[in-house]
Amino acid sequence: MRFPRTFFPALAAILTLAAAPIHAVTEDINSPHGRLRVEVDTSDGLTLRAWLDGRVVLEPAPLRLNLSDGRSLGTDASTMTLSRRRNRGVVTPVIKQKSATIPDNFNEATFTSAEFSVAVRVYDDGLAYRFSTTLGGTIEVTGEAVPLAFPAGTRTLFPEEESFMSHNERSYLDFELADITSPRFASLPVLCTTPAGIRVVFTDADLFDYPGMFVRGTGGSVLTPTFPPYPLEIVPAENGTSDRNVEIKQVGDFIARTSGTRSFPWRTYVVTDDDRDLITSQLVFLLSRECELADTSWIKPGTVAWDWYNANNLIGVDFESGINNDTYKFYIDFAARFGINYVILDEGWSAATTNLFEPNPDIDVPELVAYGAARNVGIILWSLNEPLAKDRDALLDLYASWGVKGVKIDFMQRNDQLMVNFYHDTAVAAAARHLLVDYHGAFKPSGLRRAYPNVISYEGVKGNENNKWSADVTPEHNVTIPFIRMVAGPMDYTPGAMVNTHPANHRISHFRPMGIGTRCHEIAKYMVYESALQMYCELPSLYLKEVESITFMASIPTVWDETRVIEASVGDYVVIARRHGDTWYLGAMTDDAAREFSLPLEFIGPGEFEATIMQDGVNAAKHAEDYRQVKQTVDADTTLSLRLVGNGGWAAILRPVE
Repeated sequence: MRFPRTFFPALAAILTLAAAPIHAVTEDINSPHGRLRVEVDTSDGLTLRAWLDGRVVLEPAPLRLNLSDGRSLGTDASTMTLSRRRNRGVVTPVIKQKSATIPDNFNEATFTSAEFSVAVRVYDDGLAYRFSTTLGGTIEVTGEAVPLAFPAGTRTLFPEEESFMSHNERSYLDFELADITSPRFASLPVLCTTPAGIRVVFTDADLFDYPGMFVRGTGGSVLTPTFPPYPLEIVPAENGTSDRNVEIKQVGDFIARTSGTRSFPWRTYVVTDDDRDLITSQLVFLLSRECELADTSWIKPGTVAWDWYNANNLIGVDFESGINNDTYKFYIDFAARFGINYVILDEGWSAATTNLFEPNPDIDVPELVAYGAARNVGIILWSLNEPLAKDRDALLDLYASWGVKGVKIDFMQRNDQLMVNFYHDTAVAAAARHLLVDYHGAFKPSGLRRAYPNVISYEGVKGNENNKWSADVTPEHNVTIPFIRMVAGPMDYTPGAMVNTHPANHRISHFRPMGIGTRCHEIAKYMVYESALQMYCELPSLYLKEVESITFMASIPTVWDETRVIEASVGDYVVIARRHGDTWYLGAMTDDAAREFSLPLEFIGPGEFEATIMQDGVNAAKHAEDYRQVKQTVDADTTLSLRLVGNGGWAAILRPVE
């Protein structure tokens, strides 16, 4: 049994050493704990390599930023100066996605020339570097060289893409790097595992006014960066989906047109030989710019009842269910009964998907807002990105005047520079009107949520909605994404299915979708998956038949004061403990293998707790909906025994005994 490590961050301390000419051919930057070592070689331009405890993480490879005028920044390091910085501090996030405070401890070296600098920063759980330029005017960037050279025999879980036009909802495919040839490519984050067992999750952070990166195979142990080109002409699609799909008719021979004086995104590597660290890492958040909002008191994380997954298909009611006021009042009453904070009006609430100013004739948004407000339930409206972008200020003004709490924006499905800027500009406009933003059909988080914490969640993950048209969301997939996709930030997976099946019994149904895995596998997602806006995807009519399950799930918070990962293995299992206030929330999930765990509760602190436990039932291996709720009194000397069937799960809430 491995026990979670704890740490006691020091008071903030920054030590900066003045810039000096580089005399050595190589410069080392070590992590605060000394295990991770990064070497920057300046003898033939800038190259970078890294080791963990003496084991190779990255082989030597160049750092370059290439411009359209032919310059390749980083090629000549002969006149660069070096400065070093040591930071020991604590960050307090607006949204407590993993914890109430975050240690911000790193060592940094900055290599500076007349036109640009490169900062290399090393944390205990990873490393990152970024270019900054002082060129003035406007520049065009054509590409980068990024150190992604791994030891021979490295394997990867590769979220392979077919096009830059993508919702980035991918499965993670297991390959040896050498088997991935060009032009095959993947979105980020991507996980690589060296022959020595070192995990590297590569992604980006502080992404602003620049395209998102993808990585391409080379047929060797090296990945190369690739980017969506800069769009010069965008037209509506001609395939009958012009409301949500576009065609890029013309692109530039560059990836970004931007200010010549700026900092570029951090190229970010989470590095560990302990899978638990992949879930607790907050590197992407720490590397991103600080909050831009003076007042964040209005930003309220919470839970939300969602209609689209279940097709508004209510049963046992005395009205015709559908996209109408009666149906949404039923959703609001359901939400109010169980303390759910929001209800989403998804596609269909408006007069047309391209007319977001008027509700359809059966919907009265102000009436629903008032009905919800009287019951402490807020309303969130869905929209497509293209119609919203055309009339953003007028639409957001209207929604704010109605009293709506947020917008769920869908079908961006690009991350070229123009689309990255759409995310930013929409976050700014929404914040000015005190509106939350949930991006669907979206790329993964890359730092915007720290600058604008009203960006409450992102999709960019293959989640429960896929059950309506595929069998891809398997328990193995479910215990893979916390270690890769969730490294980037919150993921709006939309859990909560109550029609639970094992893979052999799964059937595709648009109107009655089935979740793959046991009931307790589904419930544990609320402990394991991070999203400050967490959805309940199932039909309220089914939740009302499963009151014990929804009562338990609806009492789980969406933000956390503390996170501890007890046991974890990528693609196999996870056992996690999270604290909110003085209450602990424990969850466990497994793939298709039955597993048992011993869970000592020494971390819960003094006193007795009442544990409410949801566990796989005696017959859950045959019938996925079989579960049992048990209660017992526990304390820090208690060790819980967890028994999970294949595709199973386990969850518990530990409340202090008064």
